[in-house]
Amino acid sequence: MAEPEVFDATAETVGYTFGGRAPIASIPSATRVRVRTWDCFAGKVRSVDDLPSRVCEFPYLNPVTGPFYVDGARPGDTLAVHLLSLTPSSTVGFSSTFPHFGALTGTHTTAMLHPALEERVWQYTIDPHNSTVRYTARNSEYAVDLPLAPMLGTVGVAPAAGEVRASIACGAHGGNLDTPLLQAGTTLYLPVNVDGALLALGDGHARQGDGELCGVAVEVPMDVTLAVEVIPGVTTAWPRLETDTHLMSIGVARPLEDAYRAAHADLVGVVSDLTGLDVLDAYQLLSQAGRAHVGNVVDTDYTIAAAIGKDLLDGAQPYRGAHQRLRDLAAGVH
Repeated sequence: MAEPEVFDATAETVGYTFGGRAPIASIPSATRVRVRTWDCFAGKVRSVDDLPSRVCEFPYLNPVTGPFYVDGARPGDTLAVHLLSLTPSSTVGFSSTFPHFGALTGTHTTAMLHPALEERVWQYTIDPHNSTVRYTARNSEYAVDLPLAPMLGTVGVAPAAGEVRASIACGAHGGNLDTPLLQAGTTLYLPVNVDGALLALGDGHARQGDGELCGVAVEVPMDVTLAVEVIPGVTTAWPRLETDTHLMSIGVARPLEDAYRAAHADLVGVVSDLTGLDVLDAYQLLSQAGRAHVGNVVDTDYTIAAAIGKDLLDGAQPYRGAHQRLRDLAAGVH
């Protein structure tokens, strides 16, 4: 199989919105591409002394490479995006706290009278050979190696109805989902709202805890190899994920319980459609066998991924077996 085409991250190929931008390239369905992404700081944070409020221009955070026009994608279709490999392109990553951003601080919508949190930057050393990310405390000698777990925080398509969304936001179009489940080996399903879908991606994380508690993961530029496929005539209401073992729906909403409800309501419908169970039978099955994974609880909307084991789907193949086809394509299987 031919080597995939490579798209670098440059000032001309990255943007800060989903929708509202012309495509940088066209890619065929059922093909592989390699994409380089910037970190959420666009490479401007280079040391613990580079406070984002000083070196970054707000609201220009979370750059995404693209968008890519996917040949054959039409409104009402579904775009399957399979992440084959995610490799940090730097051996240094950064995280930070912000004065009015994060789950454990007052924000502009959760107004408090206490002082804002200190803005502070942490530098992480990434060791690809040992697959570790070294956390080092700023105000003590404490340090510990954490497992390297590359993921993408942000993958999405153009929203419906001509809407333009900032890349730091999430919604039915995908966007800043910030779920650690967006790792190598996962297929993401997104609704096609405009011709070509206009896929864009970025926000590489060397690792992230559930919820992205402080609002910032271990941010790092990322080299991504992916494969895409258009699934014609199949609609997708919410972003969905498929791995070798699980099928998931991602709910996006505030408060968190509404994200939980949206994810599970969507997955109940999917399970019902795939298995032939009526809605209440599917609801009961998911109630006893389902799992829920927190994506982020810090952005404009929160994300929850509801999951069920594929072994409980009575042999049904979600999206006509797209996940396995893309895995075979990514692996070079003919």
